[in-house]
Amino acid sequence: MAAPNNSRERSEVVLLCFFLGTLWETGTGQIRYSVPEETDKGYIVGNISKDLGLKSQELAEHGVRIVSRGKTQLFALNAKSGSLITAGRVDREELCAQSVLCLVNINILVEDRGKLFGIEIEVTDINDNAPKFQAENLEVKINEIAAPGTRFPLPEAVDTDVGVNSLQSYQLSPNHRFSLDVQTGDDGTINPELVLERALDREEEAAHHLVLTASDGGDPRRSSTVRIHVTVLDTNDNAPVFAQPVYRVKVLENVPPGTRLLTVTAADPDEGTNGKVTYKFRKINEKQSPLFQLNESTGEITTAKSLDYEDCSFYEMEIQAEDLGALLGRTKVLISVEDVNDNRPEVIITSLFNPVLENSLPGAVIAFLNVHDPDSGKNGQVVCYTPDNLPFKLEKAIDNYYRLVTCKYLDREKVSLYNISVMASDLGAPPLSTEIHIALRVADTNDNPPAFPHASYSAYIPENNPRGASIFSVTAHDPDSEENARVTYSLTEDTLQGAPLSSYISINSDTGVLYALQSFDYEQIRDLQLQVTASDSGDPPLSSNVSLSLFVLDQNDNAPKILYPAFPTDGSTGVELAPRSAEPGYLVTKVVAVDHDAGQNAWLSYHLLKASEPGLFAVGVHTGEVRTARALQDRDALKQSLVVAVQDHGQPPLSATVTLTVAVADSIPDVLADLSSLEVLADPEASGLTLYLVVAVAVVSCIFLAFVIVLLVLRLRRWHMSHLLQTSGSMLSSLPVSHFVGVDGVQAFLQTYSQEVSLTKDSRKSHLIFPQPSYADTLISQESCEKSNPLCVSDESKFPIEDAPLVPVSSVSSFFF
Repeated sequence: MAAPNNSRERSEVVLLCFFLGTLWETGTGQIRYSVPEETDKGYIVGNISKDLGLKSQELAEHGVRIVSRGKTQLFALNAKSGSLITAGRVDREELCAQSVLCLVNINILVEDRGKLFGIEIEVTDINDNAPKFQAENLEVKINEIAAPGTRFPLPEAVDTDVGVNSLQSYQLSPNHRFSLDVQTGDDGTINPELVLERALDREEEAAHHLVLTASDGGDPRRSSTVRIHVTVLDTNDNAPVFAQPVYRVKVLENVPPGTRLLTVTAADPDEGTNGKVTYKFRKINEKQSPLFQLNESTGEITTAKSLDYEDCSFYEMEIQAEDLGALLGRTKVLISVEDVNDNRPEVIITSLFNPVLENSLPGAVIAFLNVHDPDSGKNGQVVCYTPDNLPFKLEKAIDNYYRLVTCKYLDREKVSLYNISVMASDLGAPPLSTEIHIALRVADTNDNPPAFPHASYSAYIPENNPRGASIFSVTAHDPDSEENARVTYSLTEDTLQGAPLSSYISINSDTGVLYALQSFDYEQIRDLQLQVTASDSGDPPLSSNVSLSLFVLDQNDNAPKILYPAFPTDGSTGVELAPRSAEPGYLVTKVVAVDHDAGQNAWLSYHLLKASEPGLFAVGVHTGEVRTARALQDRDALKQSLVVAVQDHGQPPLSATVTLTVAVADSIPDVLADLSSLEVLADPEASGLTLYLVVAVAVVSCIFLAFVIVLLVLRLRRWHMSHLLQTSGSMLSSLPVSHFVGVDGVQAFLQTYSQEVSLTKDSRKSHLIFPQPSYADTLISQESCEKSNPLCVSDESKFPIEDAPLVPVSSVSSFFF
């Protein structure tokens, strides 16, 4: 039964210790712990991760850290265990002196949550200090006439511990003449006094040796001793008496060293040397002793060093007056140091979240600031603020901590860097202030799509452009930064004439330059409608579109095309008819031409380039109408050849020519049946041209020779027939001779016109030349033809004749025979 009871008692002790050592969050928002002083480094104060609602391994992830002021950090966080541990030696006496309750306040910052937690740690006292006397030896002088019961104050021991560990009792070594009496003061201090129990006799015993022991109540108990040497003096009836039992004085902390504070005065009614009094400190703290000086003769107390209210605001000491007879008097001096506004507020940036995203909501925490002024009262009251023209404000957190938060939405594109001034001013007179500056960068978020300067663009490209030619360049600006501002360009997919648009145009994704992938033809594509997309590289990416109208500019790359007269497929030329009775301005025909170009490149003008009879015909410059320029005369050739040029107004101009054959006659006689078509010469550039010309000349020569022979035969037959007619009768002699009947008609026709015929092996293609009129009964001379061409057909005078013959074939035989 004993074992279970012991185990249960140990469990209760452990639970009690844990309860006392780890207190969780209370209604004030603080977490409280308790730790004994003088513990080893790494001592676990409490499980901070549990009390914050975090897992032990999450301390680093959430940015949990200690942000308390002070150069020396007494506590630290163990990231692995999530515990609050001691960072070094913790001495309660250094922290709190002899205060009954010693509390250390620290603050824990959880960065990702933007929260501060106050931690209050009580440092409990252990008995690590023994009572200590100011001196190890003490001399007490007592007059031999002192009556039994006389009391002599003894020095007090100082124990920096508190509670039961502090000074509890005094003990005096056994002695039959003296005893020890302990008096308890109003403030709880224990004052030992030496009491004379029996009368002294200097002659019997001039000195006595005693030992005073001071002990505390700790476990284990600690103590210290002082040796008291009692000297028996001759008679001195009166002890010095101070004018006041307690002296109080107030002094400003900024008084210079050597300043007189006050003078204590003790009176001794004895005469002579027994009435001469000397002053000295009886009881003063070791740290306070260097600050003050006491004049032993006058009792004047002055400052030896500068005072500092922030170090200590109150000093207490005892002064004793002693005459030469060793009679003592004592008084207490209380010095209050008054604060002056000599310290500026301190502003410490505990945590700074820099940069801050521009899309942060109002109220986002930017920084935690700790504001402290070591002065007291109004001198230590601090007001913190920021300028009103910035989108930030300060909010009170806990203790002396402030939160710097946003109060408006931020826009990096307007302001990318804020120089935030934080002013802290105390309420002293005159007030002192401190100003710090926080350079806060605003981080970019992808909240702006690329923007084009214009809503739409128009670009122009001349046709017949080389492939890969640069057409146009578009640029979009993104006010964001870095990747959010890196713009790439692309074309929206579309089709043009059944082919994808990407086969015509490409765009450089980095520069926005558009290139032509094909050579454009204005006659096929006159304009393209493009959609250019600019996208940034943010996440998610943003984009914008712009329309681009690409116009193909016409170039003079098409020569005029003759529509009328049209060239038949068989190579023949057409013949236009002009009656001999035509007046000037008579419309013979009209040349119709088109140009597939546009604008000025398609403006056509018509010119008469060449004519077999200059001045006979005129061509309308803008209409292409071929009209007679004068009345036709008999001497005008039957066949007129005109070369009409059609020219556009492009640069350089292009032209085309057409050869017109105009037959000057009132009607088409049947004799022209076999002359339906004329040889159209092949290209003079052809390789076999020379051979064909030689053969043609030979054939023409043979035909001409045969024709001459036939004519001679005809003339002989005519002469023979005339003689026959003259002898046959006189009836025919009275009839008029007809130009187109029988032999006389042939004769008459030949008197007016002669013709030259060139025949080839292909009877359907021949040349018929109508020369100048001749009034001789001879063949037309060669001068009536074009001197530059033995066949009387120039390159410009090629003309097709319709396959339908102008004159029936039967008429040819009647013409010759």
